Amino acid sequence: MNSIITKIIDIRKLAKSIKIALKGLLFALKKEQTFRIQVAAGILAIFLTLYLDLSVTEKALIYLAIAGVLGMELINTQIEKVLDFMQPTPHPHVKSIKDLSAAAVLIMALGSLILGIIIFLPKILKIFNQ
Repeated sequence: MNSIITKIIDIRKLAKSIKIALKGLLFALKKEQTFRIQVAAGILAIFLTLYLDLSVTEKALIYLAIAGVLGMELINTQIEKVLDFMQPTPHPHVKSIKDLSAAAVLIMALGSLILGIIIFLPKILKIFNQ
């Protein structure tokens, strides 16, 4: 049984993949201000999920929204880096692509903000009305 699992999952390859992903995450944390702001907002949201009386579904939605925003921001950063590498001088097509990528992040962030308001606001107002 153990040999079957090791054939399916090569732990060394998995560890290497995780290490590479963590390097990318560290790069984003060091170099990307927008990502750091979004991480801070996500941490605040996580603390609120721990403090407020939320259902499992509400918590799951908040965590999924956080992951969605951060994931979209990383994809946006990746697109920008590739485009800057391929076309170092300003070009209108590159600008359009970057704008579209940033718009995707904005839509995800606004959707997550609305979700947060729907879930958190009634709970916070309930605390202040007690």
